[in-house]
Amino acid sequence: MITIDYQSKLPLYEQIAGRFQALILKGVLPPGSRMPSVRSLAMELSINPNTIQKAFSLLETQGYIYPVKGRGNFVADTASLAEKEKKLLLEEAEKLIRQGRELGITRSEYDTVLDRLYREGESK
Repeated sequence: MITIDYQSKLPLYEQIAGRFQALILKGVLPPGSRMPSVRSLAMELSINPNTIQKAFSLLETQGYIYPVKGRGNFVADTASLAEKEKKLLLEEAEKLIRQGRELGITRSEYDTVLDRLYREGESK
């Protein structure tokens, strides 16, 4: 479920949190589903439980999960978070497109890239 890139410059806890964010936003982990325990995930990934706890704390702060005392962590309803993420990504895309236009990138060049990216996404 979760893989770690030990060559990445991102800290392990940020990688773990990022992977869970993606799984939650894609609906792989639906709202109300139980997150793996800190101990079991630490054993599975062979890393310190404190690293997992730090990732879970980050996810909780960002609103992706919530704790239930004595029962563990659960996935929060993230519909509003997904919309917020989409809005941020579209704003970032607008910035990049504006910068590209200043550099002379044409619409057909962007269309080519978009078509390729969406074809790659469909094949996965």
